Amino acid sequence: MSFEAKLQEMGYTLEPVELNAGRLMHAKRTGNLIYTSGQVSNWGGKAIKGKVGRDVSVEEGYEAARFSTLNALAAIKTVAGSLDNVVQVVKVLGMVNVAPDFDDTPAVIHGCSDFLIELFGEAGRHARSAVGMTIPHNWAVEIEIIVEVK
Repeated sequence: MSFEAKLQEMGYTLEPVELNAGRLMHAKRTGNLIYTSGQVSNWGGKAIKGKVGRDVSVEEGYEAARFSTLNALAAIKTVAGSLDNVVQVVKVLGMVNVAPDFDDTPAVIHGCSDFLIELFGEAGRHARSAVGMTIPHNWAVEIEIIVEVK
């Protein structure tokens, strides 16, 4: 099954995005790699904002990571033409907006990793960082992805 068909089977459709965001691009290709800018936790009219461990539960953070991943995939699809052109996911940088004592950022970013593995299978396995910080505009999660494409 193609990656595009699998995504539809999972219940998602990705619309093309405007890549030019003024001072930055939502995604940029160099050679056979596409790098995304940080994509935040809003999808389908639902926004997840707040500090994980205070305002946002780990489960909500997990969902926020999925939302961020969908936005990154939309940017990747816009650059690549189709997710079927993805060879493999190379690297994920997961950033979690954390309350001062929260330290389980991997549990939140598993929302991204699990989604990528479900969609791409073995090609979705990736190197990853999951860090806690303050994210602008109080978004719960921000994700950057690097993929190799045909």
